[in-house]
Amino acid sequence: MRFPLALTFKIARHIVVNKIRRTPKFAMVLQLEPLHTCNLTCTGCGRIREYSTSLKDMMPLEDCLHASEECKAPMVSICGGEPLIYPKIEELVQGILDQGRIVYICTNGMFMRRKMVDYLSACYNKGWEPKLTELRSENLINDKDLEKIRAGKNDGRPVIGPSRWMYWNVHIDGLEFTHDLIVEREGVFRECVMAIRMAKLLGYQVATNTTVYKETDVEEIEKMFQYFSAMEVDGHTISPGYDYDAAKKDMVKRLGKNPGDFFLTRKMTREKFSRIQEWGRKFTIFGTPVYQEFLEGKRELTCTAWAIPTRNVRGWKAPCYLMTDGHYPTYQEMLEKVNWENYGVVDGVARDPRCENCMVHCGYDPSGALGTNAQPGDTWKNIRYNFGPKPKPYLPGKKVEAFNGVSIGKGHLAQAKSAIRDKADAQEPAAQNNGCCDTEKLSTPSTAKHD
Repeated sequence: MRFPLALTFKIARHIVVNKIRRTPKFAMVLQLEPLHTCNLTCTGCGRIREYSTSLKDMMPLEDCLHASEECKAPMVSICGGEPLIYPKIEELVQGILDQGRIVYICTNGMFMRRKMVDYLSACYNKGWEPKLTELRSENLINDKDLEKIRAGKNDGRPVIGPSRWMYWNVHIDGLEFTHDLIVEREGVFRECVMAIRMAKLLGYQVATNTTVYKETDVEEIEKMFQYFSAMEVDGHTISPGYDYDAAKKDMVKRLGKNPGDFFLTRKMTREKFSRIQEWGRKFTIFGTPVYQEFLEGKRELTCTAWAIPTRNVRGWKAPCYLMTDGHYPTYQEMLEKVNWENYGVVDGVARDPRCENCMVHCGYDPSGALGTNAQPGDTWKNIRYNFGPKPKPYLPGKKVEAFNGVSIGKGHLAQAKSAIRDKADAQEPAAQNNGCCDTEKLSTPSTAKHD
């Protein structure tokens, strides 16, 4: 099977039950944002600007768990902000799993290894030593980590361990140069790769999450899929970059850039995603084949943003994950008070001008699963895709030159670093004449460091 049977059955059952009950609108995935604090400032992300006055606010754990129960979605995507910064992330993950739901932890990867060290500390015994030796030999953990793991963990708190019901969902927007450029920090791609490698060695399920922008090279995206397929990543989410208001404002005010040079129009999206179905046959792409046809421009879909609602520190965000016209105290009140017919694009005409270029998965992927704009054969397409054989790891992907940025001296700060080196080299003779030691050269952090 392309996807685990238990997960597929849980989601399919949820759809069938609500169809039988004739529930007009129901949640498929809850986008839960317990906080908006983040350690990165990714280009194209408007969360930090939109919620700039509440970046320090956090949802109480009880509210997070209640939101999950309230909308009854079978899957919860914990996002933000960076969710691993949330002080009670372990309790949150465990609580949602205890509710019988599927959990995706949408992370930038920077704190993943720290959380996995906590897991190893909690379950350490001498039988782990061969695995620890392997992790240490690949510099995925360091000597300090080994000491912590062997000392054990007995604070009574849960840990984030491997589960068939949980995925690490790691943000990856390309190979090293591109990804580090988009997240606006060098070294992030390398840390993500190390975290993913460690997770797979420990038995976690791992997915990647990619946004495609105007300047994205689709050939690079395919190489990215090849590279992570060789690492046996379990699946990929990919979606077009959309010029929603908060992201546009961030780009103009913080970066001084023209959003039109960065985000995709509908026409551009169809050009960029012209091979999405081919990728879906080669790699484990999350999302229905119906949504993939929509991205390719082979059909139209009606937005079903209510199926992937967002709950954050201010309430239930409407109408969707990207646009904000209000926050509501309950999911049901949001469903009833929002005029959903005012949003989306129907027959090529935008009901709201802000929706004109949106083809994002949080609005349209559930449409493919729920039968919106159904065509003959759609149900069979979805069944065949989900229950068909999982693509095999693309082993030639090991040869992809993924580290094409800072690792080989071609990071986006390479020019600035070169200038610093040149200045240091020019000063070196004078320093030597004064009997001083060699000037310290700039270098990348140790790959084993993740604190």
